[in-house]
Amino acid sequence: MTTLATDRNTPQRDAVEFEFPVAATTQLFAGGLACINASGYLTKGAVSTTLKCVGVTVEGVNNTGADGAANGKVRRGCFRFGNSSAGDLIARADIGADCYIVDDQTVAKTNGTSSRSVAGKIRDVDASGVWVEI
Repeated sequence: MTTLATDRNTPQRDAVEFEFPVAATTQLFAGGLACINASGYLTKGAVSTTLKCVGVTVEGVNNTGADGAANGKVRRGCFRFGNSSAGDLIARADIGADCYIVDDQTVAKTNGTSSRSVAGKIRDVDASGVWVEI
């Protein structure tokens, strides 16, 4: 494409809710970390280096078929997840840093020796968990 020579009507949409095709034989639960896998399909948060966190699942979906046989709704924002434990426990001093996916409801301070994908930015830590902006 070339540079604009006239005004352009650029389509817009809110960057809050999205719908993605779900990976084959994948069940997602409402409120769980939702990620795009290396093939471009929606899957749940898990220990992996190839996932891209895109938000939380809005409603449960169970794709019992092939890749893309079902769609899942995802919401972006700031959400509270479970805090990891021991050396991976997230503290208030970690606010502003990245946190990493342990599973579809837990985040950790470290990438687990390069075995975990980024969940998002730590925005707060309280007694109930970690607030993560996705």
